[in-house]
Amino acid sequence: MTRAPERNVVLTGFMGTGKTTVGQLIARELGWAFVDTDHLIIERHGSIDEIFAEQGEGTFRELERQAAAEAATGRHQVIATGGRMLLDPANADVLTATGRVFCLAASAEEIIHRLRADVDGPVRPLLAGDDPAAAVARLLNERAAGYGQFEQVVTTGRSPRDIATDIIERLNV
Repeated sequence: MTRAPERNVVLTGFMGTGKTTVGQLIARELGWAFVDTDHLIIERHGSIDEIFAEQGEGTFRELERQAAAEAATGRHQVIATGGRMLLDPANADVLTATGRVFCLAASAEEIIHRLRADVDGPVRPLLAGDDPAAAVARLLNERAAGYGQFEQVVTTGRSPRDIATDIIERLNV
């Protein structure tokens, strides 16, 4: 069995980069709990689309801060965050205090391919627009500096198992 690190493992990055899939694999390998912050919000407050539509983005961002604070209190967890969660400095501070953050990164083309293939996954409003590839590329560019502050793990062209193994090896366990 792999020796567990002392700090939580936190995965961030754009949607479709593999945070949930890879996070579940890492948690299984380490024998840890898996926490998805979007799922915490959904379980307690309903769908993210409904929160945005009925209560606004400000309310959703506050719910994200609450989920980040709650997740940070646990130990021996792999935490998958929403795509923008760690772009908020307050969330980044609370989660980096108890965890090592890895930013999963993929090309815009790979992200579009993965999102379209995930027919059972969440609703992805970006895919409903006239040019989803352009929207993804624009958002990746806007978020590049924020994502760049964390240790990068490229996921394009790699299997979830390979990515999970890479991260576990980086933990020096």
